[in-house]
Amino acid sequence: MQKLVIDPVTRVEGHGKVTIHLDEENKVVDSFFHIVEFRGFERFIQGHPYWEAPVMVQRLCGICPVSHHLAAAKAIDQIVGLNPEDLSLPAQKIRKLLHFGQMFQSHALHFFYLASPDLLFGVDAAPSKRNVVGVAIEHPELAKKGILMRKFGQEIIRTIAGKRIHGISAIPGGVHKKISVKDRDYFLDSKEIPSIDAMINWSKEIIDFIKNYHEVHHHWLDTFAAYPSGHLGLVNKKNGFLELYDGNLRAVDSEGNITLNDVPDVDYLHYFKEGVEKWSYLKFPYLSHLGREKGWNRVGPLARINICDGIETPLAEKERLIFKSMTNGKINNRTMYSHWARLIEMLYCAEMMKKILYDDDILSNDLLRKGTRRSEGIGIIEAPRGTLIHHYEVDDKDRITRCNLIVSTTHNNEPMNQAVKWVANNVINGKAEITEGMLNQVEVAIRAYDPCLSCATHALGEMPLQISLIDHQGNLIDERNR
Repeated sequence: MQKLVIDPVTRVEGHGKVTIHLDEENKVVDSFFHIVEFRGFERFIQGHPYWEAPVMVQRLCGICPVSHHLAAAKAIDQIVGLNPEDLSLPAQKIRKLLHFGQMFQSHALHFFYLASPDLLFGVDAAPSKRNVVGVAIEHPELAKKGILMRKFGQEIIRTIAGKRIHGISAIPGGVHKKISVKDRDYFLDSKEIPSIDAMINWSKEIIDFIKNYHEVHHHWLDTFAAYPSGHLGLVNKKNGFLELYDGNLRAVDSEGNITLNDVPDVDYLHYFKEGVEKWSYLKFPYLSHLGREKGWNRVGPLARINICDGIETPLAEKERLIFKSMTNGKINNRTMYSHWARLIEMLYCAEMMKKILYDDDILSNDLLRKGTRRSEGIGIIEAPRGTLIHHYEVDDKDRITRCNLIVSTTHNNEPMNQAVKWVANNVINGKAEITEGMLNQVEVAIRAYDPCLSCATHALGEMPLQISLIDHQGNLIDERNR
């Protein structure tokens, strides 16, 4: 038995590695996607006052700290006796604006910085070219818009939370400050940054780009790492539409059959279990009534577009219908379509930011509510990478006694392993020589999920990669480094 090792996986957040086991004829026997970090947030947050949770847990991530901040805040709201709908309308809208800004900037970062090099230059392109610098050199206008779109989302975050990364906005029962007229006008009509209307137009342009790209490269995009799976996410409680901040949990199988029928997010414990494997620190969530083998789901943009009944903003809804037509309205199990779905969500977030920015509620001082103290709180939100769950229990001295976090990439653990297996079996299997392009295709399949392996920061540029071939006796027979 030989073992091919990719360590670390590049252009993702955090650190992970892939091992592919080959027999003497280079046939794939098995493959694994390992998460090699252990951070222990669920343990070291114990003993802290519950109101510190929204500030502390956002240190899980430098790219989606707002998602952790808001998921924890929703849970802490329940501990002070408030459900999401009990907050004042101004507080709800300011939190949603913050969340849409977060989604917008994170999606822009992933597509323009991390995913586009593979799409623009091809999976076999030289690593020295296959990066954001290469994009800036050969496609300067595209790169410029990507940078400015990410900046816009970051400026929304800075305005509301005080900082682009690890700021503070949500507090138990609401938010700590309103938005000023000056701040609002900065995004609507300012010479310092492109306006929200520009963000909408640019989002439409990049969706047109990806549609044209699919038309040219559909044979590869339709088949690469395509495999049946379940899909999980939140939907609007009233109409089943796309929901990113507060909704019911819905899941469907690969054929579109409902496997989780719009259950309240606070009931998640009745429906989910987490499996473990000795070769990874990342757990494997699944629907308990379906079991480990059949109950796993993809989460994130592709899953959210698959499960929702519509999108409330007109431009994004139009694009959703075009996207759905690619599979004749059926569930889309094609991994590479995640990028297209992600761009539709960017357009939706831009439309929603414009709607909220024109809403005078965000100028109000009615920001806080109070309720009756509880001992437990659950907050679920749709982070850029998928469904994010925060669950806290507290004692009578206000100290956190239990914390359970199921982050988006944890839900995608099994799907990413399935993607690695697909590439191993369809690209590497039986080949006499392992090329750089083959190895990159493993990473392309993983990158489609925009994984946050440590819930830490994005890694830009080229990370070192070590590839080792080990025989069945454990002897190193070949090694390459870059």
